[in-house]
Amino acid sequence: MADIVADLSTLCFESGLADDEKKLLYLRARSAGLTFCGCAHAAFVCELIDSLRCAIRRRTAKIRKPVAPGEHDDLRVGILGMGHLGKQLCLALLEKTKIKPSHIKISTRRPELAVEFVHTEVECFFDNRRLAAWADVLFLCCLPSQIPKVCVDLRSHLAKHCLVYSFTSAIPVTRLAKLLGHDYILKPKYDVVSCDTVDVWLSCSHVASALADPLLIEASCPLTMKGGISLGLNWVCAVLYILLNICTSASLGSSEALLLIKSIFKEKCGDTVQLNAHSFINSSYASSLLSDEPFPWISLMDAQIRETPLLCFLSSSKSVQQCLSAAYKSQMETPAK
Repeated sequence: MADIVADLSTLCFESGLADDEKKLLYLRARSAGLTFCGCAHAAFVCELIDSLRCAIRRRTAKIRKPVAPGEHDDLRVGILGMGHLGKQLCLALLEKTKIKPSHIKISTRRPELAVEFVHTEVECFFDNRRLAAWADVLFLCCLPSQIPKVCVDLRSHLAKHCLVYSFTSAIPVTRLAKLLGHDYILKPKYDVVSCDTVDVWLSCSHVASALADPLLIEASCPLTMKGGISLGLNWVCAVLYILLNICTSASLGSSEALLLIKSIFKEKCGDTVQLNAHSFINSSYASSLLSDEPFPWISLMDAQIRETPLLCFLSSSKSVQQCLSAAYKSQMETPAK
């Protein structure tokens, strides 16, 4: 639908601002940038998880290994909260991942307002406990003031390996883990700095359409972010440890786990990520780890708040950083099939 006031300067947002208020316009761009980056990074994580699960499923079918009770094929994504961020996240997942719309569900206090998803198979309802029990990945898109009540709803209903992805910046990940009674949590920590290129984010008020812009994709790349926003390397480490834990939960040997993880990145960027056992765990453990022995389960809490072997490795390996960045850009520039 065309914007009939697009060229009427007197009706634009800026026209009603005083001079001292116009100095704060960069905050509007920063807010749009944080929403765009949050949705793009979340979609990237979901696509990596889904790709790895598919690779494991193909491997399981090839060796005719029986499926464990309670396991299911497709990644199930839950979104708790349907404010601006929740809506934009759902649209990003539909646009940039291969997750079926029927495998995305939203819990919101006003499900009748989900007009954007009427013609999709995305289901909207208000039942946080039902969503928690169903989802493999659960996104928290609620206000900090709502977190205590939400955590009461979710507590004891989350599956052990359900990944909780929190956008609530005001609640530290350690505090959130105590409230939920659940420590498998990923929480991106974005930092903002003053810069002259913050205006790059002004064109991304609608995330789904902005995801087609190569300049915004380049600016949002987790390891080389621009526009006054940055994301710590700990987040990248946590994402890689999530992939490793998926292999561990599938009882894959360390050699096969590394092979599958490298294969999904090669599929996306055409290059091989140089990762080995020493990249993920300490040298003494890695040296004694047998090829058919699974990696140990890695704490996501430790991956985000402590110095890990993977953090040390990535900090010194520019080639791996470049390969991971190429995988992100390739994924974001490729329409979902």
